[in-house]
Amino acid sequence: MASRKAKLVLMKIFSLFSVVRGYNIPVIALAQYLSAIFILDRESRALDIILDPNLFLIVLASSLTIASGYIINNFYDAQKDLINRPKKSMLDRLVSQGTKLQVYFVLNFIVVLLAFMVSWRAAVFFAGYIFLIWFYSHKLKKYPVIGNLTAAFLAVLPFFGILMYFKNFYQVIFAHATFLYLLILTRELIKDLENIKGDIVADYRTIPVMFGESMSKTIITVLTFLTVVPVYLLIDVYDVGYMDIYFYTGMIVIVCFLFKLWKATTHDEYLQLHNILKVLIVAGVFSIVLIDPEVLVHGRKLLSAI
Repeated sequence: MASRKAKLVLMKIFSLFSVVRGYNIPVIALAQYLSAIFILDRESRALDIILDPNLFLIVLASSLTIASGYIINNFYDAQKDLINRPKKSMLDRLVSQGTKLQVYFVLNFIVVLLAFMVSWRAAVFFAGYIFLIWFYSHKLKKYPVIGNLTAAFLAVLPFFGILMYFKNFYQVIFAHATFLYLLILTRELIKDLENIKGDIVADYRTIPVMFGESMSKTIITVLTFLTVVPVYLLIDVYDVGYMDIYFYTGMIVIVCFLFKLWKATTHDEYLQLHNILKVLIVAGVFSIVLIDPEVLVHGRKLLSAI
């Protein structure tokens, strides 16, 4: 009997992990730290940035905000997820809607508390971030264009949190942010194509539902061509070190992506395209270290000396 209860508790923990997409959050936290070290504050030592308590609080608050965002998004998407992701939806339902809301409010309270430990401005920023996520999940995501633009904006907003902390507003940072924003926006449109059946049932007026798959593919194609602009700036105008290898490779991947896009018609094919973009975004996170590999060497020497 005890082992059965323990198994049930374990399954519920795994279910909650699935709801908050715990596998994504460490990648976002890593991306924030790498951005801080290699882009936002290249003058300071890597070890000093890593050990900065305020930066740790901001990254932790960002991670918990994203987790709570996944919870409220899951709460509102329960109906369409039964159609689009039946297996994941059944796992997520092991935790009741009431429990999800309780965890959501607790996480948000902790976020604001952590942010206040940094500054009142940080608390206002994260309170606004929490509200925007709720408003997107509750209203905006059901509308074409505005829902996609907001989703992509919310995905890059944690990086603006640490940008404001370092007070670093160099143009190269906005070139990186633009490239990331366009990739995420493209991924959001692919997700709409992937989830079109559930969106129709749940009365979500996404671009594929309102204007058709062909129009969605045209918009995606335009967005992928627009990525050439920040890539050109990052490679030819700004100094991104060896990260230009990632951008050259990324352009090849995007060309292959477009060929597959115009041939895709099924859910599984759109899921493959979604995963290609996800891999490209995650690869971009790890490629940040190529901007200045010497930082890692120097950091390793510091750690060994300690």
